[in-house]
Amino acid sequence: MDTTEILIKIRKIVRSINIESKKIQKEYGVSIPQVLCLNYLKNSDNYQATQGELRKFLNLNSSTISGIINRLEIKGLVARLPRQGDKRIVNIALTSKGDLLLQQIPSLLQVKLSERLDKLDNKIVIQIFESLEFLVNLLDINDIEAFPSFPTDDIHVDINNRKS
Repeated sequence: MDTTEILIKIRKIVRSINIESKKIQKEYGVSIPQVLCLNYLKNSDNYQATQGELRKFLNLNSSTISGIINRLEIKGLVARLPRQGDKRIVNIALTSKGDLLLQQIPSLLQVKLSERLDKLDNKIVIQIFESLEFLVNLLDINDIEAFPSFPTDDIHVDINNRKS
């Protein structure tokens, strides 16, 4: 087998995600990480979560999550609410405007992929996982943060590969 075909398939996946990201950003004014944050809140108890819970779910650093939350708050899509009983902890809550926006945004590629993977036999899912794990190890990219999409206004990477 020509290994070029593997690279072409990977580029197709990456390009599809990039095209979707740009389309969502242009049509709805939010990035994929912002949409994922809103979705997480929608599925959380009382439509709320802490910044730490969002950071853990999206696998991003604290400053990146702060930027995402700040931009969502400016747009009126989320609100910061002090937690009752402990004012040091702030909950991030989905607003009705954020919920309305989520209803308008089409299902993301990763949601479609997740739904389709759930329908597959577990052995096939394990094979896919192991193959991807092999590629990650082969490329020695285990330590790279798993951004939910390509860098957008939420994630800035400088030439030394440090996030800011």
